[in-house]
Amino acid sequence: MAKDNVWQTATQALAATVLSVSLSAQASLPDEASPDWSLSKHTDDIRVYTLAQPDSNFRAFKAVALLDVPIENLMAVMIDPTSCVAWVHGCTESYGFGEGSFHDRYAYSVNDMPWPVTDRDYVLHIVTEGSEATGEVQMNLNAVPDLREAFESYVRVDRSDTLYRFIPAGAQTRMVWIQHTDPNGALPGWLVNSLLVDIPIKSLQNLEKVAQQAQYLDHQLVYDDGGRLIAVSGRKTGDD
Repeated sequence: MAKDNVWQTATQALAATVLSVSLSAQASLPDEASPDWSLSKHTDDIRVYTLAQPDSNFRAFKAVALLDVPIENLMAVMIDPTSCVAWVHGCTESYGFGEGSFHDRYAYSVNDMPWPVTDRDYVLHIVTEGSEATGEVQMNLNAVPDLREAFESYVRVDRSDTLYRFIPAGAQTRMVWIQHTDPNGALPGWLVNSLLVDIPIKSLQNLEKVAQQAQYLDHQLVYDDGGRLIAVSGRKTGDD
């Protein structure tokens, strides 16, 4: 396979797993405040750090960004189960399934891989929590590969832990994205690690643009009497 094709294949394979941690899996992620994070790339208002993991050939990453959109816009994107295609780099299909709720739901996604590499698919458990007191919203996503029957035509991603934190900053939002993924397949760790920083940068650049689209405007965060986030109201955004 030509060198350019190898790099393209590695990029898309990693992107296939970019969206996935439940609260129970959060402990497996590196501490956000760890001094061991190493700054790998700084582009505009996005910084990406990486950190080696003791039980894996693949590094974790932490992306910190100041997005020029309010948190309400971003949460409108996040509750749309089809939005993965629009902002997550490499995602080609995404939808919610099962009854679920705002706080606890499931999504299925597919990444189209270039021939002859087999397409990847993954099943996600998504937990969302927010506090009116702080204004912060946290999402934990975890790959749960056995929750849906596997397809022979896809390779199921079975390990991908992710944490999103959204912190309001006036008309802007600070986002922290921590993720560690062991992609299935024969991709070498050194190659995936060399491409790791580009995935969150491209995705966050997309997210900032997508969150300014008309269907994600004019939303509000809804809290219960105890100050717990219970919904995002506004224009309909898919099957949420």
